[in-house]
Amino acid sequence: MSKVMIAIPCMDQVPTPFMQSMAMLAKPGEHSFALASRTGSLIYNSRNDLALQAITTGFDWVFWLDSDMTFQPDILARMMKTAEEKNIDFLSGLYFRRVQPYTPVAFDHLEIDENGDCEWSNIEKIPEELFEVSGCGFGCVLIKTSVLDAVREKYADMFMPVAHMGEDLSFCWRARQCGFHIWMDPSIELGHVGYSVINRKFYEFYSSVPEREEEKK
Repeated sequence: MSKVMIAIPCMDQVPTPFMQSMAMLAKPGEHSFALASRTGSLIYNSRNDLALQAITTGFDWVFWLDSDMTFQPDILARMMKTAEEKNIDFLSGLYFRRVQPYTPVAFDHLEIDENGDCEWSNIEKIPEELFEVSGCGFGCVLIKTSVLDAVREKYADMFMPVAHMGEDLSFCWRARQCGFHIWMDPSIELGHVGYSVINRKFYEFYSSVPEREEEKK
């Protein structure tokens, strides 16, 4: 039986749609779960604190959820099943930016150049099957605690932003430098709470409007 921490960093207030999703979240009976949250204006500090708690208290997995996500009740069970069957230790669900141009928070290229600046590009087409990415947001990530520990051993500060990247992409870059692979399951779809809830159906409709082509360039 695996021990799983459900980790929720947040700034202050939590949107009602997220709490409705959390209230319905199913927890697979073959694992044990604990909920942990940190509130603060510096999100990388909250993530570092939660990661360290998972490492030091013996959790096997951390299931990261941002407090502006909506999701189906079986999301955790499905991600645990995929990770275990495919032997994956870093797995993300699919969600989209909550502001224009509403692109997927998934990157097929994420590197730091010789000047110390970040080079990145979003995926352009969403595959139908499990696929590898160079980076992802941490809105919905299932990760083995051993990955967090390996990154901490090499870099000390796991989530400190680097090269003008956010804390989540900074962690992804560090994890890849440690030899880990990042996978995304496009069947795990989430909504992103903004002025409206941004999900795949919204994104596909938005992208299909001809005048949006110029905005995406």
